[in-house]
Amino acid sequence: MNRKKFVALSLLTSMAACTVPNSDKKINYNNKLFISVPSSMYSAMKLVKDIYQNKNSDIEILYNSGSSGALQQQIERGAPVDVFISASSKQIDFLLKKDLLIKESSKIFLKNTMVLVASSKSIEKINLNTLINGDFKKLALGELRSVPAGQYAKEALISLKVYEKLEPKFIFGKNVRQVLFYVESGNADLGIVYITDLKNANDVRLTNIPYNLHSPITYQIAIVKSSQNIDEARKFINFLLVEKTQNIFQNYGFIGINNQKNLI
Repeated sequence: MNRKKFVALSLLTSMAACTVPNSDKKINYNNKLFISVPSSMYSAMKLVKDIYQNKNSDIEILYNSGSSGALQQQIERGAPVDVFISASSKQIDFLLKKDLLIKESSKIFLKNTMVLVASSKSIEKINLNTLINGDFKKLALGELRSVPAGQYAKEALISLKVYEKLEPKFIFGKNVRQVLFYVESGNADLGIVYITDLKNANDVRLTNIPYNLHSPITYQIAIVKSSQNIDEARKFINFLLVEKTQNIFQNYGFIGINNQKNLI
């Protein structure tokens, strides 16, 4: 897939932040940085983009957003991505084994927390016993094969020994935003999402899912080997690792990691 086609694809993605290029002008891709961003951190990354571009007006940041699994598959198929951010180490590790990422650029730079949510209109009180008792009709999860939040949710349900019992109640979203939409719209009684998804949520109740019920939720970042803009990609990653930017993510509910001593 060439870069022109990728821009067109991103424009059709509802959460992509691409600008329509002027077809009358020759496009210079040297001043563009293509970043694949998991849906769960898209809102925070929009703010990061604005701040970065104010300081670096010569570069244009273009986001392509979706589930980490879907973004991984795009890179495998040759999509012209410069930087890949994943909500799980699984996708990064897979692409490293395929020799599609620059190993030295791979960093864990954020963590997150899982929560059980319900619409305030559907369930008055919510806690882990709400799951264990199973007194509800539908539970929304991220797709188990491609959405890390769905995989973490499955691990938690298995730890609680309710996965098989609740399996007939599952409905799946293609990303965490869709899972939350199912709950807010009343299509699901409950959903399992990241706490960071709730910053702009409407009328939901929540309870934390203990961290020991699932694998650590780590966000990893790496430069794609085929990038035509490796120096700019490295500069952008370093920007995400410094304290000021980490504070932005923490304001959205992420858990920051001090990687400033390990800039690439």
